[in-house]
Amino acid sequence: MDIAQRRRKENIAEYILYLWQLEDLLRALQFSPEAILSTLVRPRELKAEEEQLLLAWYLDIAQLLAEEKKEEKGHLAHTLHLIRDLHDMHLRLLKEPDAEPYRARFALLEPHLPTLRKLLGNENVSDTELCFRALYAAMLYRIKGAGESAVADTLAVVSPVVAMLTDYYHKVERGEISLSEEQ
Repeated sequence: MDIAQRRRKENIAEYILYLWQLEDLLRALQFSPEAILSTLVRPRELKAEEEQLLLAWYLDIAQLLAEEKKEEKGHLAHTLHLIRDLHDMHLRLLKEPDAEPYRARFALLEPHLPTLRKLLGNENVSDTELCFRALYAAMLYRIKGAGESAVADTLAVVSPVVAMLTDYYHKVERGEISLSEEQ
């Protein structure tokens, strides 16, 4: 809960990827309150009240997954909505006169998008969601210790675009810059 809140405030991309990882962890623990408590909560050595709050937060996420019928696969509507917001910003940045650095960075990624779509099997997702799916797949491969060159290649082209998009997102959110609303 505290980690997620901090990530949401500091880096929306890390927040989304953290929640996706948490969804998979909860699935692996079969949504068992006892397993969640022993695996995710107790190792943090919190006070009893904090433990209960954290456990309740994990169980709330598990309940949302059940309500959205995503107990086996898929991502919460909340994170997909955030990705749509980021994609809207991406589209605005592609037209924004002052966003040439973003357009130049995205131009380096654009030729790789068809290959990523084919590899990930996600033909009907936005470029932004595709980038997040690629980053998450790379993270999973890294955890498994597999596909090092593919992971490095993916991260080299996708990460800079997502990082720049995230930076713009937070600057707009904090009111440091303003972008035109037209798309």
